[in-house]
Amino acid sequence: MANATKWSNIAIAIQSAIAAAKTITGITKASPGVCTSTTHGYTTGDYVLLTILGMSQIDSMVARIIVLTVDTFSLEGIDTTLFDTFTSGTAKKLTFGTTLTTAVSISASGGDFSFIDTTTIHDNVKKQIPGIANPATFSFENIWDVSDAGLIAMKAASDTQAQLAVRFTFANSQKLVFSGYIGASLLPTGGAQDIVKTAAVITMFGKPNVYST
Repeated sequence: MANATKWSNIAIAIQSAIAAAKTITGITKASPGVCTSTTHGYTTGDYVLLTILGMSQIDSMVARIIVLTVDTFSLEGIDTTLFDTFTSGTAKKLTFGTTLTTAVSISASGGDFSFIDTTTIHDNVKKQIPGIANPATFSFENIWDVSDAGLIAMKAASDTQAQLAVRFTFANSQKLVFSGYIGASLLPTGGAQDIVKTAAVITMFGKPNVYST
């Protein structure tokens, strides 16, 4: 039986700090991929934001890591075997210290894949190959509470056009992590005798990651 997930008891954590970049000198093509970073100082279970050249499939990705040695760590659950060859990159440790507690609904859009038409004049059936995915977007409706730490953080990121990492933790411990750009004006909306609400939107920058625990 599937481990069904409900939109209930969801914890939404927002990046509150990001550490200085640690240089990555290599990433293996393996399952999972292993990063070399001299004296990285990380702990198993840390989340890092990757900025990668060459192995473009993991650029701008938020990943959870497993420490192997003082100089290496693996990217939990990420199979890099068929990815492009790593050239250079960095990792920055993330702290998810801010919580959004006002969301009443959330909807997702985008993330769908485009296809490239390769049909020639010799074909009698259209042909196509996969293109790239459109950016995924989460739209939130929140109770308008301008003292909520999560809304304050989203408004600050929106005003400065800064990226923030976000982590959803569901009641069954499954997690979704990603980084993105946020739009949040904190303008109040609603109707007569309704709760005052405000909208916010996050557009992913890079691919998301999911974890079962």
